[in-house]
Amino acid sequence: MTMASRDKHQTEKNYHLIQAMRHAIDGIIQVLREERNMRYHLLAACCAILLAALLRISAMEWLWILLAIFVVFTAEFLNTVTEAVTDLIVDHHYELNVKKAKDVAAGGVLISAVFSVLVGLIIFIPRLLIIFR
Repeated sequence: MTMASRDKHQTEKNYHLIQAMRHAIDGIIQVLREERNMRYHLLAACCAILLAALLRISAMEWLWILLAIFVVFTAEFLNTVTEAVTDLIVDHHYELNVKKAKDVAAGGVLISAVFSVLVGLIIFIPRLLIIFR
């Protein structure tokens, strides 16, 4: 049996780095395909990167922009995991604790997005004001 055929229904630990990387990439692709908000976050990240490149921000500012982007991506991934696992546990039936878990995970995404907007405003507004004065 080849590694590819075992991967389809793998239940044991990944034994090879390549195998683990394939699963991770599959997860990224799945989130991008299935989660509308993740696509919005990706679009916002691309806009921020483009604006940062056009404004020629400093290396330290790049670090803040990239941190903000990856904090939002990570929060969105964890929100997706929370939704999937809780739905699996309760078989898509309403449960107050599941609602709480989903709401808290979504709140984490919102907080990370607000952080990202603040970072963007702090870095971009002064530079844009200079250009448009």
